[in-house]
Amino acid sequence: MSNNIRRGFVLVISSPSGAGKTTICKKIIEEVDGIDLSVSVTTRQKRKDEINGKDYFFRSEKEFKILEKNEEFLESANVFGFSYGTLKEEVVSKIEKGIDIIVDIDWQGTRQIQKNLSNDIVKVFILPPSIKELENRLGKRASEDKKNFLKRMSEARKEISHYTEYDFVIINNEIEKSVSQIKSILFSERLRRFRQLNLNKVVDNLK
Repeated sequence: MSNNIRRGFVLVISSPSGAGKTTICKKIIEEVDGIDLSVSVTTRQKRKDEINGKDYFFRSEKEFKILEKNEEFLESANVFGFSYGTLKEEVVSKIEKGIDIIVDIDWQGTRQIQKNLSNDIVKVFILPPSIKELENRLGKRASEDKKNFLKRMSEARKEISHYTEYDFVIINNEIEKSVSQIKSILFSERLRRFRQLNLNKVVDNLK
């Protein structure tokens, strides 16, 4: 068995709301070793079933602004009136240990991470099979009133328009198939030559 070690990377998964990325991310975490889900900082209120430090790092607006001022975020954004951010230290410390990180963000956040970690990012965009299916998925959400539904559909179309900025695009007809496709991407990216940090020594031992 080789002693080859590798550097982890950030697996960004983006999609319009309702395309299934949250379910896909959870399945990847459950089914693949050596990958964690990034825990974001947020200013929104903690829901009763959420755990601070596991689901989110819950912070006040003042605390968030201090983190932002100190440039401690890889990316940050305001979503529906609340601030969200991905902590630089949390992500970088893990990829340096060979752990991959899934980050569930939109195209704007993806651009920010690309700027900060250009060699350590793999970008996947998930599309719904059709706009009609997306309407059905969003329309079935109990929290959606007509105005909010139309707003989300408008945002979804804007998000979809940025698919060309991603390395891989998956059409989510079926969750299990999409998960399998992302696993293929994940395992292939782990074998990138530049991520295998001890490869020279491994090859030397073959001479």
